[in-house]
Amino acid sequence: MIDAFLLQDLGFSLPPPLDILPLVLRGLQTTVYLTLAGAGLALLVAIIAGVARSSKFWLLRVVVGFYVELFRGTSVLVQMFWAYYVLPFFGIDLSAFAAGTLALGLNVGAYGSEIVRSSIAAVPTGQTEAAIALNMSPVKRMQRIIFPQAIRRMIPPMGNLLIELLKVTSLAAFITIPELTFEAKNLRIFAPARTTEIFTTLLLVYFAIAFVLTMGVRWLERRYSRGFVGGH
Repeated sequence: MIDAFLLQDLGFSLPPPLDILPLVLRGLQTTVYLTLAGAGLALLVAIIAGVARSSKFWLLRVVVGFYVELFRGTSVLVQMFWAYYVLPFFGIDLSAFAAGTLALGLNVGAYGSEIVRSSIAAVPTGQTEAAIALNMSPVKRMQRIIFPQAIRRMIPPMGNLLIELLKVTSLAAFITIPELTFEAKNLRIFAPARTTEIFTTLLLVYFAIAFVLTMGVRWLERRYSRGFVGGH
């Protein structure tokens, strides 16, 4: 928790509005960790669910489809509350960070699964037919022929989802995770007259992180496209 003495000390060492920045950035590390952990889980879930939704087994498609519609049709904030406050009643006691990661990963993974499914469906059927002619098993067809081509189509929309995930990490403040928004809200308690500076700083910090992520995704997209064209 930020105290008035820390605010006062920083006020003497840095001129306004720069004195706000170090206090807001106290939550930067947690936001980055939450984004990366949530993105990792979301990617794993998206791939598994997306491939499952492309399966020939109707029961598997129905079960995964129910999960996707459930998490896309409900609020990620309510999902965080459920993971943090309700799961303990079932004997699953998660830390705030774990509950936030779980909710973010499952929510964003549900949206990502549709990207994976549609990218797989967009691979020309001739590719699959050629793999079948070579007597490849379904697993090898997916691993060597279909999925590598689908990845190129996935990168741009997955990059957009990553930015969305970053932005919704701000909701983790409601389950006491000390990320950027949590620290900004606490700072405002001790300096209500500087609300505009605090939340403008917060806005710019989120923008800076999102810009870095966007550049990273574009670099990955260019790199993978060159590798794909070159046959590597």
